[in-house]
Amino acid sequence: MERKIRIVMGKPGLDGHDRGIKVLASSYRDAGMEVIYLGLRQTPEMIVHAALQEDADVIALSSLNNAHNTIFKNVLNLMKEKKLDDVLLVGGGIIPQKDIENLENEGVGKLFGPGTPVQETIDYISNWVSQNRR
Repeated sequence: MERKIRIVMGKPGLDGHDRGIKVLASSYRDAGMEVIYLGLRQTPEMIVHAALQEDADVIALSSLNNAHNTIFKNVLNLMKEKKLDDVLLVGGGIIPQKDIENLENEGVGKLFGPGTPVQETIDYISNWVSQNRR
């Protein structure tokens, strides 16, 4: 039996808008993924620690508070420090296109904006995991 995709999801920083990430978490579960939802006000350290503990395939963050550059870079740096080279970091929120391009160039996977069909995110994650994980 093939292992389910494990995805750690969290809302870093002080952003309290969690409706979108809860919808995604539910959709990912319905798609057969194992979701570990960490909730609000997570630090990059807490998120990466959870990914290590849960042997996650994916870390997914939601950022609606304009701290995306700092948060995604901090999580990415911690992932590199902890040798999570085969874990996908994705996210979404209100992120300007130039910031999306910069973050993706630094190693963040795809960043999804408002209105992205949920199935598009599921397909991207599933395809990445099937091509990049053991």
